[in-house]
Amino acid sequence: MNNSLISRNVTVNGHRTSLRLEQVTWDALDDICAAEGLGVHEICSMIDTQRVNSSRTSAVRTFILSYFRNAAIESGALSKSRGGKVLLKASA
Repeated sequence: MNNSLISRNVTVNGHRTSLRLEQVTWDALDDICAAEGLGVHEICSMIDTQRVNSSRTSAVRTFILSYFRNAAIESGALSKSRGGKVLLKASA
């Protein structure tokens, strides 16, 4: 897995800035945007409005993790009865 950081320009609450994230993180953010019907600028602005005591990049990563963790909980993928089956699929 390539862990190099990729910079992309985003407009956050009307201000242009850049975020440096791994490609897999950008892909996850793009997936969330598609699923929610929002643009990356809108999602990043929403995240920025809610962040407290963290960098913008850290807040974006935390949001992505929380989004997919909540989706996994809702789908039952994180139930104790499934133990380890999701990880085995991810590493295959």
